[in-house]
Amino acid sequence: MYQYHTLNNGIKIVFRNNGSAVTHSGVYINIGSRDERGEEEGMAHFIEHSIFKGTEHRRAYHILNRIDGVGGELNAFTTKEETCIYASSLSIHLERSLELFADIIFHSTFPSSEIEREKDVVIEEINSYRDAPADLIYDDFEEYIFEGHPLAHNILGSKKNVKRFSTESIRGFMRRNYTTDRMVISVVGGVQFEKVVRWCEKYFGIYPSAESAADRSETPECRKFDITLNRHTHQMHVMLGCKAPSIFDEQKVAFSLLNNILGGPAMNSRLNVAIREKYGFCYTIESQYTPFSDTGLFYIYAGIDDDAREHFISLVYSQLNHLATTMLTPTQLHNAKQQYIGQMTINNELALNEMQSIGKSYLSFDRVDTVEEMQRDIEAVNSSDITDIAATLLNPDNLSLLTYC
Repeated sequence: MYQYHTLNNGIKIVFRNNGSAVTHSGVYINIGSRDERGEEEGMAHFIEHSIFKGTEHRRAYHILNRIDGVGGELNAFTTKEETCIYASSLSIHLERSLELFADIIFHSTFPSSEIEREKDVVIEEINSYRDAPADLIYDDFEEYIFEGHPLAHNILGSKKNVKRFSTESIRGFMRRNYTTDRMVISVVGGVQFEKVVRWCEKYFGIYPSAESAADRSETPECRKFDITLNRHTHQMHVMLGCKAPSIFDEQKVAFSLLNNILGGPAMNSRLNVAIREKYGFCYTIESQYTPFSDTGLFYIYAGIDDDAREHFISLVYSQLNHLATTMLTPTQLHNAKQQYIGQMTINNELALNEMQSIGKSYLSFDRVDTVEEMQRDIEAVNSSDITDIAATLLNPDNLSLLTYC
């Protein structure tokens, strides 16, 4: 189903032909905010913005027009551990996407005038983010739980740091980190694999192999805390969370299923039914599981009435205790698996999501599981796996608490 190729310089390619007239392509780079040093905090995200501002061969307008001009879309995003530059276009225009990716990754000039303008854009993004407590609380929570570790870095960085960025510092970060050993080209669309390989050889294979200086050897420690911050919000925002399995942990699949049962996106999640539907004192309640390469985080978030905090926490603890002490019945386990498999399969049916998923997977594991293989992993989870994980990891003694009021 998936086809692979590695260029002589170490850049990897993963591909699936879905026969579509539209192709989604991207370059995944195994560099994110955790790889920044000191005053570089926010640099990976700033590069995501400014990498489109000019190369040795193109001005900013020509970069944007290269894909948009044929009805496609060009975009990028940054996480704690990855940067992705991607595009969607008609399959007949895939070559121009790949050529453009290579140009902006290896030849961006970061003109000073453009950099200064983009600083204002990013600072406004930081300002707008601080006006969204439902988003900001995730960053604050990670900053407290990973205190002193690079994973605590806010992806956007600080205004002070952003103002310090220069053409030279940006180029230095890219030279040190945007190296061939950390790149995966991911493509899903209606083209022949031989053409994809030929175009990647033509536009990416010409660069010498290089290894990143990024160092992730420092294992993060998760500290426990109970902090209340006065954010002058109209409602109270509450987040509970703790350490969770990494992407390489054998418990990852079982924990993902547990998270989906507890507070996944479906309206029948246990937290939604037991708290939102029964008592009505919160509009949004959800749990999330974010695995990193060497650890993971589990969060429960809700926006609640000001006087409902203690009741809310009590109800959450009750649900966690139930998962830790009461095994799922065969019917409950079967239904939970079918729901999770259905959500995963439907999500992967969207070709853009699939392109991003297989790019990240190949970057991390040097392979990509098929949907059938992922289904088998989910089916292998048993009730005791769920109970044991809940009892071990989701014990209230392990949970940290952050409140905005």
